[in-house]
Amino acid sequence: MRPSKRAANEMRKVVFERGVARYAEGSCLIRFGETHVLCAASLEDKPPPWLRGQGRGWVTAEYAMLPRATSTRTKRESSTGRVSGRTQEIQRLIGRSLRAVVDLPRLGERQITIDCDVLQADGGTRTAAITGAWVALRDCLAWMTQRSILRDSPLKDHVAAVSCGVVGGEAVIDLDYAEDSTAETDANFVMTGSGGLVEVQGSAEGAPFSEGELLQMLALARAGIVQLVGLQKAALV
Repeated sequence: MRPSKRAANEMRKVVFERGVARYAEGSCLIRFGETHVLCAASLEDKPPPWLRGQGRGWVTAEYAMLPRATSTRTKRESSTGRVSGRTQEIQRLIGRSLRAVVDLPRLGERQITIDCDVLQADGGTRTAAITGAWVALRDCLAWMTQRSILRDSPLKDHVAAVSCGVVGGEAVIDLDYAEDSTAETDANFVMTGSGGLVEVQGSAEGAPFSEGELLQMLALARAGIVQLVGLQKAALV
């Protein structure tokens, strides 16, 4: 039995709350169980300097964890004067995941930045951030369309993410911290609503994992992404 009493294929309760940041062009507070991430989209009417004159836009992300998002206080990275390697990895992952489903030329020479701030962490912060960031991005693009900044939305598909792992010899989905900290294998899957794979991250913490275990995790992730995309759609109604 998992520490949370969930079945191997059972995700935590996922809740989307839209429009929580008053001044952002799009925002979403997403809850994956006890992991809570605030995602806010900001529009800039110009692309990054290296992209100017190329006739396309850019979608990027920044990620941060509040000092008391965890059981003990973590120093703000701003106070250390540098962004950690983990933070850089996660924010690049979020950006790549979102760009995979946006027609950047149709966005025009503009940039949308999604700020993903972890308010409370209990495992799966990057997957929650990606899933919530898509909703914030979608609402930002809708805001632009309503104001005739865009003729129509350049969004091509949904994107969502979920963690899977091997814990106690069994493949399970959506690891909380208790499982993540003891897992033999830890993986993250990013997929589109149509089932395309955007990114797969996986690592063995002890013994190497088998191809069979990888396929078991992939099957769990596919089913989980279907649920998450369904919840994204329901949140937009």
